[in-house]
Amino acid sequence: MSVSAGNQAAAMDRMYRLTRHVYDLTRAYYLLGRDRMLAMAATNPSTATLEVGCGTARNLIKLARRPEPGLLCGLDASQEMLDTAAASIARAGVPAGGHERIRLRQGLAEQLDARAMFGRDEPFDTIFFSYCLSMVPTWPGAIEAALANLKTGGHLLIVDFWDQQDLSPVFAAGLKKWLSMFHVHYRPEVHDALAALGTSGRADVTFQSVARRYAYIASIRKR
Repeated sequence: MSVSAGNQAAAMDRMYRLTRHVYDLTRAYYLLGRDRMLAMAATNPSTATLEVGCGTARNLIKLARRPEPGLLCGLDASQEMLDTAAASIARAGVPAGGHERIRLRQGLAEQLDARAMFGRDEPFDTIFFSYCLSMVPTWPGAIEAALANLKTGGHLLIVDFWDQQDLSPVFAAGLKKWLSMFHVHYRPEVHDALAALGTSGRADVTFQSVARRYAYIASIRKR
């Protein structure tokens, strides 16, 4: 791991060392659209699905409760978060481990490597980011790594904050100020880069609005 990568991982550990214990309780009120995005992830016994920035494994546990979840994997920069994720998985009664239903690994999004990290010879069928890219300083590398580890025809799903332009200006301004306290910001350049994937011919890209542009869901099908 490079010095910069180590610094990023350490920063995530500092950020979540305490808040990881109440993360799911507090985020439930403002991380809107997560379940709608999960509903778009197709699984069956032969599929492999990865969440980048899996945090407490809330989303992976929901997928694991499907009748046919396939293999589920989670990657996170914070080992502190992954410790909480493993405990959450155990409490939920979902198998976890190297050869079980959910595999958890520590690493940065831009360093994603299906073989090295998860022992997979094949790319993933679905990769998703849930309110993660807005917090990743190296987001261009994260997007490229996800595409490189996704099958042709595979599905990249992203839910994240949008510009709130259809909401009350006063509410939108207050929301942005409040979110900044948690180091979360809307990044128009991320949305623009995702849209550019569609015009580049590399993928088919569509966007859905969540709660009047509070957030967006990007559906990206790799060509």
